[in-house]
Amino acid sequence: MARYLKRGRDAALRAEDTSKIRSLVEGILKDIEARGDDAVRELSIKFDQWDRADFRLTDAEIRDCLGQLSRRNLDDIRYAQQQVRSFAEHQRAALRDVEVETQPGVVLGHRNIPVNSVGCYVPGGKYPLLASAHMSVITAKVAGVPRIATCAPPYHGKPAPAIVAAQHLAGADEIYCLGGVQAVAAMAIGTQRIEPVDMLVGPGNAYVAEAKRQLFGRVGIDLFAGPTETLVIADDSVDAELCATDLLGQAEHGPTSPAILLTNSDKLARATTAEVERILKILPTAEIAAKSWADYGEVIVCDDEDEMVREADRISSEHVQVMTRDPDYFLERMTNYGALFLGPRTNVAYGDKVIGTNHTLPTMKAARYTGGLWVGKFLKTCTYQRVLTDEASTRIGEYCSRLCMLEGFAGHAEQANIRVRRYGHKNIAYATAAD
Repeated sequence: MARYLKRGRDAALRAEDTSKIRSLVEGILKDIEARGDDAVRELSIKFDQWDRADFRLTDAEIRDCLGQLSRRNLDDIRYAQQQVRSFAEHQRAALRDVEVETQPGVVLGHRNIPVNSVGCYVPGGKYPLLASAHMSVITAKVAGVPRIATCAPPYHGKPAPAIVAAQHLAGADEIYCLGGVQAVAAMAIGTQRIEPVDMLVGPGNAYVAEAKRQLFGRVGIDLFAGPTETLVIADDSVDAELCATDLLGQAEHGPTSPAILLTNSDKLARATTAEVERILKILPTAEIAAKSWADYGEVIVCDDEDEMVREADRISSEHVQVMTRDPDYFLERMTNYGALFLGPRTNVAYGDKVIGTNHTLPTMKAARYTGGLWVGKFLKTCTYQRVLTDEASTRIGEYCSRLCMLEGFAGHAEQANIRVRRYGHKNIAYATAAD
């Protein structure tokens, strides 16, 4: 039976925090819907101390941002973007339109149609997370989205050069220096200066995530996203330093980021806990990582690998790093995860920044029913049908008529009946209300 050597913060306290955020976001969305650009500007001043008449960056401002980066910086961004683009292109190639004659004279099909416009949010309050631009903009571009707008908050009182460069090089059509709830609301609702989009994607803090949740339905979204989560599955084939480094590497995302060690080695569990404390004394981002570990860090010891699989599927973590003698054992058996990182040679940071898979992934147990952001999220699989012959229309119509009347839908039945009368042979029986 699984044993906890360390537990995270009480679930009831987490729910209380969420309730406060929900109320605040609801008020902000109503204000932006009512007052548009004026509300957006006031909120930007209030939350980011950032004010300008038009938050869209000009071509000159974009060129200036690129000019502030070294050739190495730009080459590194291009390298990462090419990895994301390459994998996205392979994914897109796997999605094919379908057309098939399912019976004589009846043709059914579907087309994969990109959405018309997407708003990509790129977080940048604590850290300039330029990788989020790769993941959202490039993936939408490969899917064929015609219009892509991006928003990222100011960093140290101005547009973050690296984020702007990443947005531009990825192919964004409109780049706004605007952050927080006001950014995603402006893109979804629209203002006098910002045309609304059809879909919102990209990670963000708890307020951004809640805004996307409340805006869902008005626009599409990629995921209901919560704080970054990481689960390290390890046995005694690896050491405590590796486990602790990978736990804290994700805990630094924010003070509410769960980081969990799942192991079948009591010795490794205790050694990792001690190693976490050692690293926190020297980690530059220890202030954030330490709070995350204290409130949301967990250490779970299982009896064997089967129990580790069951616990991992119960946790349903966003990132799952498997460092065991046989990582494929977990690849073959696990069903609930955002992304797997198999073996000690890879890690979540590779996925976050450069390896090519998308880093926008399901959190808060959503991995039980969805995967992460990918090309397919930007495509609508829309069906069509075509009836080629009188005989086919008559044959389908006879079945349709009887089934409609079985449900009591006389009007539906008549849609079928009129075609049976027009395209069918004499004396063919079809259902009527009397039947």
